[in-house]
Amino acid sequence: MKHPQLLLKNQLCHRLYQASNRIVRSYRPHLTQLGLTYPQYVVMMALWEEDNVVVKDILERTTIDAGALSLILQKLSEKQLINVVAGEEDKRQKVIKLTLSGKEMSEHAAAIPAQMRCTFSDLSDDEVKQLTALLDKLNSLKESCANND
Repeated sequence: MKHPQLLLKNQLCHRLYQASNRIVRSYRPHLTQLGLTYPQYVVMMALWEEDNVVVKDILERTTIDAGALSLILQKLSEKQLINVVAGEEDKRQKVIKLTLSGKEMSEHAAAIPAQMRCTFSDLSDDEVKQLTALLDKLNSLKESCANND
């Protein structure tokens, strides 16, 4: 090969892509029981952590694209897990509130993290902590190389 730097085996991005896909697939059976997709689950976790928040807060905490988040919120509203209401101080802001069903769902979801940990039991607790720290570091990096377009 003329450009070995282009080999898939040399790509960090491809390893992250594979790992991300594997993790999301591993969540699927647990989330199917709740009637949620993985992105919907992420939004619900953000709301279980802090309810009655503006859309901007959910965008920042989940880092889900704004367009995709709008669709997710619409689906969660259709499932009667959330209500989207106009803000009291600023009617242009949309406030997201869990419904009673949305709040109760957290009781069913509470076992998922332990079930997922079991799925990846080949990783030691120390390895999980190390991986988490590395991913947090990666996700907080600023782009430092200039675009050479």
